[in-house]
Amino acid sequence: MNTQITIDHLSQLKLHGMARAYEAVLSMPLQDQPTLNQFMARLTEAETLDRAHKKTEMYLLQSKLRYNAVLEQVHCNTTRNLDKEKLMMIADCSFIDRAENLLITGATGCGKSFLACAIGRQACSFGYRTLYFGINRFLEKISASKLDGTFIKLLNQIEKTHLLILDDFGLHPLDGITRLALLQMLEDRYGKKSVIITSQLPVAKWHEYIGETTIADAIMDRLAVNAHRFDLKGDSLRKKK
Repeated sequence: MNTQITIDHLSQLKLHGMARAYEAVLSMPLQDQPTLNQFMARLTEAETLDRAHKKTEMYLLQSKLRYNAVLEQVHCNTTRNLDKEKLMMIADCSFIDRAENLLITGATGCGKSFLACAIGRQACSFGYRTLYFGINRFLEKISASKLDGTFIKLLNQIEKTHLLILDDFGLHPLDGITRLALLQMLEDRYGKKSVIITSQLPVAKWHEYIGETTIADAIMDRLAVNAHRFDLKGDSLRKKK
């Protein structure tokens, strides 16, 4: 039997994990090679892990996360008003299955965006489609899509995303069009998909920032119900660096 032909066939079938595992087994001394059952288990496990890795890499690429952050790099202490137990409560990303939101507030430089991106990366590794926007970029995209007729396409893209991250909420004023568009997106996601929002403004001031009381009430109702809140404290981490 020509083992190279078998490896080539596995590669042609895009079973790259199996191909690498097969080559690894062939490189072992004959007396150390696994039994048939062990061999098949090793091949299938290798292929499963390879596909999961590729899926994670694809989701990370599509997410456009601002920082290449991981939860292990997030510092938990009383000074930052962030404890490890609370962070671990959302680390398994089960809040996404429950369609719950995360609201992260704090002064500039305190690590809001880093925390949001770390959670976003965790979500990608668990197989959840994630999409990151800085709020300015997000509002620009809404305005542009309204002008070129692709707003519905944008809505559909965001609706299919398990986790939407809106960073620096409150830095850019909202007009009538963007208020309604934001409400429509949150309405599509309410009870189905999750949102992470970071802001320098405390949540109590979001209503005033949104403006137009009726729409602000509707937006806050969809954001704040069943939301986990992180109010980060402490000096700017950028200054420390």
